[in-house]
Amino acid sequence: MAEQDHEEQYRGFWADVGANFPILAGARSTEQYRNDEQWLVSTQLPEFDGQRILKTDLWDEAKNTHILRWCAARGAQAVGVDISPAIVKDARRGFIDDGQRLLGVQGDVRALPFRTGSVDAVYSMGTIEHFDDTEGAVREIFRVLRPGGRAIIGVPNRHDPFLRPLLVVVLYYLGLYGYGFEKSYSRRSLRNMLEGAGFEVRAETGILFIPGWLRMLDLACHAWLRPLARLTGALCAPFDLLSRRFPWFRRHGYLIASVGVRPQE
Repeated sequence: MAEQDHEEQYRGFWADVGANFPILAGARSTEQYRNDEQWLVSTQLPEFDGQRILKTDLWDEAKNTHILRWCAARGAQAVGVDISPAIVKDARRGFIDDGQRLLGVQGDVRALPFRTGSVDAVYSMGTIEHFDDTEGAVREIFRVLRPGGRAIIGVPNRHDPFLRPLLVVVLYYLGLYGYGFEKSYSRRSLRNMLEGAGFEVRAETGILFIPGWLRMLDLACHAWLRPLARLTGALCAPFDLLSRRFPWFRRHGYLIASVGVRPQE
């Protein structure tokens, strides 16, 4: 019973976030996030045209970087799942506005509503750390991926040089962190988790080299104090420049990413 209540609270929390959270697209730090995601996907997925790419949440399509729309514009068949009905609705609307097509469904990454081996690639960034059964979510990603397919899986960096995980813990226990429960991982623990699910890990990198407090402040100013967003945007710009000129810095971003391949059977 307690587990059922916890699950209902989890779903209710994300339904509320999906309906009421402000739009983050347009913030200067979101521009860096988008640039980094495009770099990551374009370097780690060998092709887009005709490929069925699944995103394990649709938050970015509704509120943030629109990375799946970017893939669709390059010929990918866009597929997405999200636990929030409002997020799914907004993501679909965004695709329609762009003249694109999204197969977007309400569902849970821990029990993906897709057939085994039915997608060519999976992109999961900042999704699987928000609940206890992260390993189960990775096994589901492995299940729906075709043999030879690739998954890019990103989670918060436990060794973020700007100590973002510590900031998140403090804000969470003060009731001030808008994204709910969140875990962080070392590069080794992420690799072990993927290999435990059956993946062959082919690459390890990261994105969003920027202090967590600055990202949060920039988003807050973008949403509620727009005149101050010019200042926070100016503070964000040097970190974006470092990432563009020296990709090594991305490895130490606050999101680390591993690229796993499902072996040929």
